[in-house]
Amino acid sequence: MGDVRANLFSPYQMGKYQLSHRIVLAPLTRCRAIDNMPNEAMANYYSQRTTEGGYLVTESTLVSPTAGGYPHCPGIWTDEQVEGWKKTTEAVHAKGGIIFCQVWHSGRASHPVYQPGEADPLSPTAKGISKPWTVLLPDGTHVEYPDKLHVLQTHEIPGIVEDFRKASLNAIRAGFDGCEIHGAQGYLIDQFLKDTINDRTDEYGGSRDKRCKFLLDITRAMAEAIGVDRVAVRISPALDYLDAIDSDPLGLGLDVVERLNKLQEEVGGQLTYLHVIQPRFMPGTQPTPGEDHGVYLLRNLRRAYNGSFVSSGGYTKDLGNEGIAKGDTDLVAFGRFYLANPDLVKRFKLDAPLNKYDRSKFYTHDPVDGYTDYPFLDEETEKMLLSKAEA
Repeated sequence: MGDVRANLFSPYQMGKYQLSHRIVLAPLTRCRAIDNMPNEAMANYYSQRTTEGGYLVTESTLVSPTAGGYPHCPGIWTDEQVEGWKKTTEAVHAKGGIIFCQVWHSGRASHPVYQPGEADPLSPTAKGISKPWTVLLPDGTHVEYPDKLHVLQTHEIPGIVEDFRKASLNAIRAGFDGCEIHGAQGYLIDQFLKDTINDRTDEYGGSRDKRCKFLLDITRAMAEAIGVDRVAVRISPALDYLDAIDSDPLGLGLDVVERLNKLQEEVGGQLTYLHVIQPRFMPGTQPTPGEDHGVYLLRNLRRAYNGSFVSSGGYTKDLGNEGIAKGDTDLVAFGRFYLANPDLVKRFKLDAPLNKYDRSKFYTHDPVDGYTDYPFLDEETEKMLLSKAEA
């Protein structure tokens, strides 16, 4: 059951972190970390979007040299990258914000240009991503994903788990409050989870229990390294991005939840939260008449999970308020709206007009243009809206 009094502006206790509102900056790849190095422009970007008691998640951050799949994504595997990230964490904390690092490996959703020595991308399967999908190269062109992949051998997988564990320790050294594991959107962990991709016959493939093992190994390793209350998990069981399709998305989601609940019991504490991306359509499910497929998935996973719950995907302010009031989610992550409106929390609160985002500059590399130059609400408009609200 929800709390009809709760909304986006209600305070919330997210594990050990007291939040002043429930509007979250979603993880958004922005391609501004030249040569995988976090920098001053990124610190400015995250600082702009920080509010006192607000929660932010970074863009996908590479756990190792083999993890990349986009140009100029930040890493967290070297001491230099740790030092670079400190500019961001210090800027966010100076404004009273809380920030997690999203740790990521792209798996087969990569290209030799992003691999050491132009090697084949790592993958749980020999099956490549189909031709309608393309990969963005550093020169700005798009090409088909490669057919040739390095299929991970069973003995190699613990090394990837160790990369995530080390990345979590580095994130804490860099000043992050915790880490969100990127287990969604067709990247490496999701490739293990989905039954149309994972065709392995070892301990990491076949049954759902085995397909969930990679995610659970990573989650446990990170929880043991930095504390379970500093670790969050993001999944997208019903999203088909990059051919990541499962024949039973709700069943997969519920199995992941069941195993995360069990892990929490075993380690004696709760993860910071579970983050689920809301699908727009989910085949093979039977929502009640008039009920949205995405809401149906979220509602079932929310009821099953023992802990804080974050949702993202296509939300407006009104839909976010409705989801919280009905108990379908505790927090709502906003992506493109937050990208284009550094003061999104204020604009939502005042019912102020929103800046329009410029999609053509999402993945460019300029440190200002389309990145930190979106305007804040001007003082005159703010005063007018405040007066209107008080009238």
